[in-house]
Parts: sequence; structure tokens; C-alpha cells
Amino acid sequence: MTSPLITPAALAELADRGGVTVLDVRWRLGGPPGIESYREGHIPGAVYCDLDTDLAGPPGTGGRHPLPSAEAFQSAMRRLGVFDGRPVVVYDDAAATTAARAWWTLRYFGHQDVRVLDGGLPAWIAAGHPVTKEVPAPVEGDFTARPGGMPMLSADEAGELAGRGVLLDARAAERYRGEVEPVDPVAGHVPGAVSAPTTDNVGPDGRFLAPDELRSRFAGLGVGEGTRAGAYCGSGVTAAHEVLAMEIAGLPAALYVGSWSDWVSDPSRPVATG
Repeated sequence: MTSPLITPAALAELADRGGVTVLDVRWRLGGPPGIESYREGHIPGAVYCDLDTDLAGPPGTGGRHPLPSAEAFQSAMRRLGVFDGRPVVVYDDAAATTAARAWWTLRYFGHQDVRVLDGGLPAWIAAGHPVTKEVPAPVEGDFTARPGGMPMLSADEAGELAGRGVLLDARAAERYRGEVEPVDPVAGHVPGAVSAPTTDNVGPDGRFLAPDELRSRFAGLGVGEGTRAGAYCGSGVTAAHEVLAMEIAGLPAALYVGSWSDWVSDPSRPVATG
């Protein structure tokens, strides 16, 4: 299995040779906009990728970050300099919790060589690599969006999987239990889902745990080889991190992109707490 991760040293070597597109996907729930962090300093050659507009469609009944249309995603990726035959590396500064959404969306729409910078910008800086404020000249890519490259769940499929497979809830445990809900109008979780906060996928340095450690973690949550598994969160962002962690562990999983923000948009869907 080829790892979906890349180290700072490997990225630096790849960038020196040229022929790689680097996307800065920094983002914060509630702000400030990630573009501000990008302008303060980023990996040389990196282009800013906006989670809200480049990696998601308009918010609505499909959730706060629904999947963009193929046409819109293709247009955004070409504008950012993404090519079909060129590797893409994505990073953030939050333990890959938003970079994973870029990884998953590119993979879903058919890109074959996408990797996440393990440890993100902090790991890049800690390794002694430079940052810059210089914005690279725009390059038009040739990426063609081909939907269906990664498994995806609808709301009905997510509800069914919670009863017949393993549906992981990637949010913080207190949101899963329904004790707090800072974003969505209803607190709780999909009945039958298992609490699996993404914070447990990484170590204190923001890097992912080793594959065997991740396999052990997911085994404790009921996911092993051959298990039908999926993940959701608030709006399909940190759940992509869960899918990425399972990919590292060699465990395929589907993403419920609409996630909790989509689930509770229909008042007839059941809600569990505790």
C-alpha cells in the first residue's frame, strides 16, 4: 500500500525537482479566514485552497459543506494549477483536519496521486524548511473531474450502516453525547454510531499514528479487515480525516459528506444522545 502521507523532507525533494502542485488548505471554524494565514507565510510555491468555496458546494439541505458539483470542482482545481498527471500535496496547520478534506475530494473526483503533508506546516517549519509570503504566478491546470473515486454515503445509507456495519462519529465526544452543540441546531448523534474523535488519530506532534497503532485503534472501535465502515462529523471535514486515518491503516471506509448538519436538516430522522 502506498501511503497517502508525505514527510517534509520528501516534499522538499519533490518540490526541488518540480512538477508538484502544493495546496494550502488552512481553515478555522468560525474564522479568521485561512487566506490571512496563507498571506502571513506559506510553503514556497503553495497555492491557497479555500475549503468553503473550492472543496464544498453552497450550504443548504445537503449540509454546511456538501460535495461540490464536478463542474465547479474541476474549475476550482484547474484555477489552482492541478493537473491530472502531476502529484498534489495538501497541508494545513491543524493536524490535517482540513487537508484531509482536500485529499478525499481530489481522490473522489479521480485524481490518482494526492498526499497529505504529515504534521502540516508546523512539521515543515520544525524540519528547518522555509516559508514565504510570495504568491506564485497563476498556472492553469488540466484536471478533469471524474466522480466516484472514493466510496460515499447518503443519509439513508449512513443510518443503515450504523445498524449493520460500523459508522464512526469523528466529532468530539461531548458533541457525540449531545452535551454541547456549538454549530448545528440539534445535539446528539446518528443512532448506532460509535464515538471516534479524530484527535485520537494523531500524536501530540500532529502527525498520524503508525499504521499498526491505527489498526489497533480502529479494531477497538469494531473496525477490522472486511468490516463495512463509514464516518461522519459535523459537515464532512474531520470525517475525511477519519477516512484518511483508516486508509493509512489499510481499512477502506466511506464518507457521509453531508454528516450531522445534513442529518438534522430532516426532522424525521432519529437522534440519539448519551
